[in-house]
Amino acid sequence: MTDDRGELPPGLALSWGVLPVQRRGPKPALTVEQIVATGIEFGDRHGFEAVSLQRIAAHLGVTTNAMYRYVRSKDELVVLVHDKALGSPPELPAGWREAAITWVQAEVKLLEDRPWLLDVPIRGAPITPNALRWAEALLTALAATGLSQHDNLGCLLLLDGYARSYANLARQLTAREDLPVQAEEVGAFLVPRLIEGNYPTMTSLYLNQEYEDELNDDLDFGLARILDGIQALIDRQS
Repeated sequence: MTDDRGELPPGLALSWGVLPVQRRGPKPALTVEQIVATGIEFGDRHGFEAVSLQRIAAHLGVTTNAMYRYVRSKDELVVLVHDKALGSPPELPAGWREAAITWVQAEVKLLEDRPWLLDVPIRGAPITPNALRWAEALLTALAATGLSQHDNLGCLLLLDGYARSYANLARQLTAREDLPVQAEEVGAFLVPRLIEGNYPTMTSLYLNQEYEDELNDDLDFGLARILDGIQALIDRQS
């Protein structure tokens, strides 16, 4: 399918397989698919900052100017790489609650495997194929709640935001190099100051090792509370 991309947002037409009108000249040496695959490879290896026209061009043996024959801008490249890197959503089980749990866990796993996706700027609602497939999958499951489409979309945004927030926190904690909160050295310094400074609740939490900088079962705990809230909304409207 070939057409002019006109004034559409960067990457939208190409993400749907609508190519620019081919002009006369030498046959293209590359394909958009090659460029996008290289961008994903660079993201996986070196992080989001490595997804650039200059680096991809050098890797593929062409000039940066030659890249503009395939993608119009860095923004377009990022849109295409991001959507392709998302892949397809998981197959969801029956039951809206079970489906939501599977969906969130899959998104967290994706962002754990490809943490650089967290650095991709969010420019609005999803409009590219894979991003929409993820949304479609969860919205289809949420349709069983009996809530309005508006409320189901709100649930989708809430669950997506929770998954992204959790994944981002996990990434930062994993990348840290300093001592954990419950390290012996930290405790020796902190506990007497908590006591002296009148932090009784924090002192109790710390001494009982409830105050940690590890996520442990926090994903399931927070997700369950969100789903309980959605269930309360369903019950209220029944």
